[in-house]
Amino acid sequence: MSIRRLVLSLAVAAGFSAPGACTALAEVVVGVAVPRSGAYVAIGEQVLRGIEAAARDANNAGGLNGETIVLDVQDDACDSNKATAVANHFVQSKVGLVVGHVCSNASIAASEVYAASGVVMITAASVAARLTDRGLPTIFRVCGRDDDQARLSATVLAERFRDRKIALIQDLTPASRALAAATKDNLNRIGINEAMSVAFSPSDADDAALADRLKGAGIDVVYYGGDAAEMGRLVRISAERGFRPQWFGTSAIATQEFARIAGPASNGVLMTFYLDPSRQPAAAAVVQAFKADGVDPTGSTIYGYAALQALVAAGNFARASDPRTIAATLHRERFDLVLGPVGFDAKGDVTAQGYVIYVWKDGAFTPAGK
Repeated sequence: MSIRRLVLSLAVAAGFSAPGACTALAEVVVGVAVPRSGAYVAIGEQVLRGIEAAARDANNAGGLNGETIVLDVQDDACDSNKATAVANHFVQSKVGLVVGHVCSNASIAASEVYAASGVVMITAASVAARLTDRGLPTIFRVCGRDDDQARLSATVLAERFRDRKIALIQDLTPASRALAAATKDNLNRIGINEAMSVAFSPSDADDAALADRLKGAGIDVVYYGGDAAEMGRLVRISAERGFRPQWFGTSAIATQEFARIAGPASNGVLMTFYLDPSRQPAAAAVVQAFKADGVDPTGSTIYGYAALQALVAAGNFARASDPRTIAATLHRERFDLVLGPVGFDAKGDVTAQGYVIYVWKDGAFTPAGK
């Protein structure tokens, strides 16, 4: 078991002794499940940085209900079976609070274990509607939903590219397939039919063949819900082969890895992503602290921070650290987080502003505007 002990100096005013004193500090272990291997490592690292910073800040302010937060960090590799094993590890270790998982398939698999055992799980990055549509009372998220993301994608495609030839592509992964299907459904309901709908298996050869196929069909706009590495590679290879459509990605490419792999071809790529809290007043102090440590808190970093912050806020409000009370409090109350004032609905979805459109330029993404 890999436990990161963030036992920091607590204020004397909070009633705790300084480290090294004879009095032992009570501890509450919070499980953390992120991909530390596999295709989504970059997003996992963003989320983990946010969680660790939130634990540090919470401990400096007195912890969770007066208990020092200790993180048990586990790698699920964004794999459903590994996620289930991680969930069982937390249950067997009597961990009642979990921040995770990152990928929706992992969160959905693990959430069945958590719900059956009364463990609270809150995710910073899993967007599948099915995660919360099941109404499991201890499952929450601080990020948006993929059906909302698909609706926005379809709306933007219809408003900006109505008279252009649009291709919807997916790479057979659950997230990519679901986003392509939902975007197609929403686009068709608006009255626009895509010119092509393509499934492919990612590889250098297949990416090149796909680029040539799209180019030959005269495609102007390509929508793809793939991960940062694969979309970065596809965008770069396409540009090298003289195919430069308007690319349209999703929250899965909200990491510097995409721009690093795509290179200059990343300029102009559109992307749906949650409202960037690093630009909001509520997150100003946290963002400043990250930057002082040399960390760029973009992507899912602040959402990782918000996920743990929500658990702490609920526990401190209710003066409890047991999962049943924290879950009930999250559903019932509103909290001032780095996302602003938010609550959670009956499904466990956060009541915060949803997705917006961003554009990549010179290795960074900024709001695309109207």
